[in-house]
Amino acid sequence: MLSQGTKELKYDDLVIGEELGSFEYVLTQQMLDDFRESVEDPEAPFPTLAVKHDGTALNMVYYDTTGGVNAGNEVEFFNPPIPGKKILVSGRIADKYVRRDKPYLVIEATATDEDGRLLERLRTYQMKKPDEVGKKWNPQG
Repeated sequence: MLSQGTKELKYDDLVIGEELGSFEYVLTQQMLDDFRESVEDPEAPFPTLAVKHDGTALNMVYYDTTGGVNAGNEVEFFNPPIPGKKILVSGRIADKYVRRDKPYLVIEATATDEDGRLLERLRTYQMKKPDEVGKKWNPQG
């Protein structure tokens, strides 16, 4: 959908509150229908969840050579999006912290429609030391 960012992601240089990429798209009826089919729910009201607003906003600014592991997500839904309306997305670095000697990054994206209706707020927690995954099962590796 969008190209990779222009700066290498360096955890220590990230600033809490830093604005990430912003973008917009029109939610089509086909997008809504495809989402509903994929989740096998003909009434599913929030296809925006499938768009990965947070990852897209981060990748507009940064490219990440080290990767990360999804450590959790929080999603707040406010109003269902309306097909045919433009969706405006803005992203930011919401937090970063170290827990058990592992760095974590929190990316937040907020989506509103062209009428200013708040649609969703999404936070993704990433552990930025992916080589740590699996060590508890393989202490030698």
